[in-house]
Amino acid sequence: RRRRRRRGRGRRRRRRMKSSASMTSLLGAHQDSTTLKVTVFGSGSFGMAMGTLVARNGFDVVVLTRREEVARGINDEHRNPTHLKEFALPENLKATTDADEALRGTSFIVHCIPLQSTKVFLEGIREKIEPEVPIVSTSKGLHTETLEMMHEIIPNALGRPGQTVAFLSGPTFAQDIMTNTPSGAVLASKDIMMSRKLAHLFSGPTMRVYPSEDVIGVQVGGALKNVIAILAGVAEGMGLGVNTVALLVTRGCREINRLAVAMGGQEHTMNGLAGIGDLMLTCLGGLSRNKRVGMELGKGKPLDQILRERAESLQGVAEGVATTPAAVKLATRYRIPTPIMFMADRLLKGEGGGAKELLREMMEAPMLDDVSLEMEFQAMKYW
Repeated sequence: RRRRRRRGRGRRRRRRMKSSASMTSLLGAHQDSTTLKVTVFGSGSFGMAMGTLVARNGFDVVVLTRREEVARGINDEHRNPTHLKEFALPENLKATTDADEALRGTSFIVHCIPLQSTKVFLEGIREKIEPEVPIVSTSKGLHTETLEMMHEIIPNALGRPGQTVAFLSGPTFAQDIMTNTPSGAVLASKDIMMSRKLAHLFSGPTMRVYPSEDVIGVQVGGALKNVIAILAGVAEGMGLGVNTVALLVTRGCREINRLAVAMGGQEHTMNGLAGIGDLMLTCLGGLSRNKRVGMELGKGKPLDQILRERAESLQGVAEGVATTPAAVKLATRYRIPTPIMFMADRLLKGEGGGAKELLREMMEAPMLDDVSLEMEFQAMKYW
């Protein structure tokens, strides 16, 4: 019995040594979290949450912000005076408005700038970003004009087709990350070894990050869930029940899956944290910016007034407003039927007689058989 216990302790010790060696090899034999600098682009809610998450793992974090008062608040008071100001920030998280200072000697970049602003932002500092520094993007959406996603926007803006880029997405509200609520996400890059390496920036006692190679699926799921979240909010704002929300979310999920797979994404990704997981959080959670926009629309408030009030109160960008028309164009390009996304687009444009009339049209539309994606694609001759 004593020999068995000794053998058991030996196996556990070897597993710990193997895990430690694996971590060292992924970060680099000469590096550890206490010597690595990570730069975060953006001091909004999600930028602060990502910076805090990485800083808690022992990395030195510098946030690049546009506002001097935000930099002072973070450096002097360890609080962001405009976003998530109720939370104290780690002492190893600093901020600056100087891109040179933020990027000097950095090992990784976490990009938390809204997608629509990314191109101009990166073009202004691309000479300061070293080519070998990996960039992890948390930005979600589709470019309103070009329909590009972040895996296209970042290399194009930097003028580097070979830039190492990864994408983090999943059901992660910034406020919950700050309170150490157990959460999970998926991190995808074209190189699975790079995905595993970068996942260690964010993984910790209250965050599980699953490495992936499905760059397309992770981005599509993160972008299009915001479209469906607006409709979920509309239904709630109209006072409709959970049945209606569940109908819109479930059938919306089907449309996201169709389009993602047609674009080259993997079906298993859409059934995981970066797909259905993120969709559930955004559509059913109370902190979603896109859902809140939908709720105001459902109560009859004009879209331009909603967006103006949000901008004035620094409530953050509701990416779904810009993503919805782009999603419809993308679905048309790939010839994928997405009636719920089309409904969202018409609603935001003020077409179709309003939410009630659009909902009536949806309920009276012809119904197709409930079959697998493979059978749908076979019927459409896309598979």
